[in-house]
Amino acid sequence: MEGFKFSGNFEREVNRAVQGGVKKVAAEYQRMFDGMLRTYKGRPVSTIKPILRRNWQKIGGDITDPELTTYAQHISDGTKIQMKM
Repeated sequence: MEGFKFSGNFEREVNRAVQGGVKKVAAEYQRMFDGMLRTYKGRPVSTIKPILRRNWQKIGGDITDPELTTYAQHISDGTKIQMKM
C-alpha cells in the first residue's frame, strides 16, 4: 500500500474552510434573528416560539425548549441577539 503526504498548508487550508463554513452558518442565524426581531418585537413568547423553532430547523439546527424560550423572550422584548464567533 502506497502512502501519501499532505502539504504543509493542508491543516491551515482545512481550518480556513471550516471557519468559512461556520461564518456562513452564523450569518444565516443572524439574518434569521434580525428578521424575527423586526417582525415579532412586542408579540407574545407563545406566538414567537413555534415560528422561531421552524426557522431554526430550516437552517439545520436543533434547539432545546429552554433555549427557544430565552431567544423568544429576547425577540419579544426587542433585544437584539448578536451571533459571536
